[in-house]
Amino acid sequence: MQIKNLLFGFCFFIFHGAFAQEIIKTMFYNVFNYPSAPTPNRAQILSDIIDFYDPDIFMVCEIETEEGAEDILNNALNNNGVIYERTPFVANQSGISELQQMVFFKSSKFSLETTDIIVTSVRDINRFQLKLLTDDQQNNPIFLDLYVAHLKSSTGSANRQIRFEMVSEFTATLPNLDPNSFVIFTGDLNLYNATEPAYQELLNPNNPITMADPLDAPGAWQDDPNFAYLHSQSTRLSNVGFGGGAGGGLDDRFDFILVSENMLQNPEMHYVEDTYKSFGNNGNCLNNRIDSPDCDGFYSQALRDRLYLMSDHLPIVMQLQTNQTFLSTPDFSATNLIQFPSGNIFTNYLNIQVDSSIQQDIAFDVYNVLGQKMATIVNNNSIIYTLDISSYASGIYYLIPNQFSNKTYKFLKK
Repeated sequence: MQIKNLLFGFCFFIFHGAFAQEIIKTMFYNVFNYPSAPTPNRAQILSDIIDFYDPDIFMVCEIETEEGAEDILNNALNNNGVIYERTPFVANQSGISELQQMVFFKSSKFSLETTDIIVTSVRDINRFQLKLLTDDQQNNPIFLDLYVAHLKSSTGSANRQIRFEMVSEFTATLPNLDPNSFVIFTGDLNLYNATEPAYQELLNPNNPITMADPLDAPGAWQDDPNFAYLHSQSTRLSNVGFGGGAGGGLDDRFDFILVSENMLQNPEMHYVEDTYKSFGNNGNCLNNRIDSPDCDGFYSQALRDRLYLMSDHLPIVMQLQTNQTFLSTPDFSATNLIQFPSGNIFTNYLNIQVDSSIQQDIAFDVYNVLGQKMATIVNNNSIIYTLDISSYASGIYYLIPNQFSNKTYKFLKK
């Protein structure tokens, strides 16, 4: 029996690991003076935009207050249930700007491990380290180091120099990271072309960690029809009635998601080709407002209407892929047989809910990753069952119903 259990554990991991491929959807968005900008119902507008893409990681700038952060969390992201958590709101430590950066993330896939602030002359650059909640996180933890920035705006040599100095504050911290770290640098970077010193510093191959632009589209981006597909500002021809912001139509690539070079090909975490997009930009909107019927295409009129109302910027989206498996996936968190009502991460008590249509007792065996049986439980025709697992070591466990041996449910004991 012991050999059988060990073979079960081994075969499960071989099969499961061979085919594991998880997608991580990321989005960066300058949400423009949130929440004070005068457009009504902004939380609902943002919720609709989020629904079009459903990001796992939502990175933003121009949050004004903690109340604004809570409004986004509760009324734009979690209005249909608690799905996302947010990073702490810390008032800007740099200069006099009251705008701040933040990350919202799906709590079923990530935990927040570290936060840090890089002080510059204008605005903070915020670091947020997320840990992937994978089935192998005890033996092979995977982290994403997210840096969210809002660089100095406007043209001119003085502003270009300030942008360079802000970026240099970031690159000066790279020696503090593991050289194999997975790093994202994102934000409203206010860059006009690829020759800007700030852009060159970000991609400098002599840095301890080399960053890469997934689009790989060097050039003078401003007002160039060849780069119309990547422009992200402005969604509007005029800022009248919006409380400020930019007008003039789409003609600038200000918003970026850059990745560490190792994320271009590492199977543990890599960029998915052709998924980097200026979200809502159909490539035919140069110097036009994003909601114009002339800008029709893949992105619908309904989406573009909301993008026009929400901000003078478009979101940037990008997908990542990992060969690891998240703990909370539809295959494991719920089926017709049982559910984990509160998710499949537990501390002291395992809670399961048996489908009420099953009119019989169900026996479950609990195994650890070595295939050793930890317990056998019977629901005794109860819909809800609780098992004390406080004495279990932290790690991955498997719940197998005896009457349905083709089903396996995975949970984590913290």
